[in-house]
Amino acid sequence: MNQPAVLTFTSEIDPIAEAIRASLQQYFDDLDGEAPCALYEMVLSRVEKPLLEMVLDHVAGNQTRAADVLGINRNTLRKKLQTYDML
Repeated sequence: MNQPAVLTFTSEIDPIAEAIRASLQQYFDDLDGEAPCALYEMVLSRVEKPLLEMVLDHVAGNQTRAADVLGINRNTLRKKLQTYDML
């Protein structure tokens, strides 16, 4: 049976984390001293939807396979898809 591929980074630089850091730095810079609001939810929603889109594209829309790739229950995936109007 094929083992799932796990991406590991050989250097100390994680490109996904670096992209998020850079985006957050720009967000804070753009606030120009204003207080951020609901930052956690904003970041999750901005990351989660493209993640779901890319995984579904990768598995040709198969929700069962997408849930397996994401490591979540298929019902959880469906709820997330409904949240983002992706069904």
